[in-house]
Amino acid sequence: MAGPLQGLKILDFTTLLPGPYATMMLSDLGAEVLRIVSGSRPDLTTMMPPLIGETGISSSSAYLGRGKRSMTLNLKDPRGVRIVQQLITTYDILIEQFRPGVMAKFGLDYPKLTELNPRLIYCSLTGYGQTGPMTGRAGHDINYLSRSGLMSYSGRKETGPVLTGMQIADIASGSYNSIIGLLSAVIYRQTTGQGQFVDISMTDGMIAFTAMVGASFLVNGHEPGREGHLLNGGSLYDFYETKDGQYISFGGLEPQFFAAFCQAIDRPDLIPGGVLPPNVRKVKQEVRDIIKTKTRDEWTVWFQQYDACVEPVLTLFEALNDHLVQDRGMVVEVPLPDGGRVKQIASPIKFSETPPQYDQVGLPVGTHTKEILLELGYSEQEIREFGETGLFN
Repeated sequence: MAGPLQGLKILDFTTLLPGPYATMMLSDLGAEVLRIVSGSRPDLTTMMPPLIGETGISSSSAYLGRGKRSMTLNLKDPRGVRIVQQLITTYDILIEQFRPGVMAKFGLDYPKLTELNPRLIYCSLTGYGQTGPMTGRAGHDINYLSRSGLMSYSGRKETGPVLTGMQIADIASGSYNSIIGLLSAVIYRQTTGQGQFVDISMTDGMIAFTAMVGASFLVNGHEPGREGHLLNGGSLYDFYETKDGQYISFGGLEPQFFAAFCQAIDRPDLIPGGVLPPNVRKVKQEVRDIIKTKTRDEWTVWFQQYDACVEPVLTLFEALNDHLVQDRGMVVEVPLPDGGRVKQIASPIKFSETPPQYDQVGLPVGTHTKEILLELGYSEQEIREFGETGLFN
């Protein structure tokens, strides 16, 4: 069954994680994605181990390239630009992840391409946006987190900010905001016939992620500080170490959940103080001492009889093999070119009528170069000459 985005065609000029993750999700949902990749510029995701069997494909590129076609082109070569110009007349969306101004140097910026396709939706995904004083500055996930203010109240008082185990700005801000922006522009085009330019800044997204804390600061001007409010360690809502050096999480903010938690640890006397008691540091230490009397798994079994918002901190192995993940279909097997299959993380979006499709892992860059050029009407001889004269480098 075709996905909900069947018929949507996307030209993808992105590298690393944010853009490729976004276009992978769109591909899972039925969009036709064609990656335009440099044949000589290294992409970190294609080099990351491990390799899958005998395919020579890295696990990252097999995942992020899932369901996509790719061709290699040297965009510094005028012939490469002409090929993109040919392609753009039949595509709905272009997404790129260069620094501002790079696509303009190639002659592939929005004003130029919209002359060829007025319905084109063009998304530029960068760290700091297309305007402002930092447009040309390099950065990565940790830098966007830092500039947003989020890290000033994340982490512990004693140790300062800490890195998370995933790239928050790259995926939650860059990838997802790109998807939202693109699909919103598609809906606008359906009603007006007009394409538009979409400017996604990962730092903008992280500023928005300050959400409730940022909204409060703009009203009262009070800096939140680490472990200074309800959700960042300033209350009993937190992680607690267990007897075996593992952890459980407690998120019972509402009175009924907090009461259940206190009953479970045999401290009903703590119920009147709530999840944010006046003497929170003292109470929290008492709770820590109690949680250290049992192992993580013992607490997990114990709390099954209480509706208290307590869950174990699982390892990745445990999480991906957990009945919840299995029942929700969050691990899928995707076909390999050699006839085998590889396990991958599935799309988190569920549809009743148009489920995501996983027909092909990401293949080596440039796999479809000849195929695409033949579709554009180039001859076998012309394609050989292109290869011999460096167009695919």
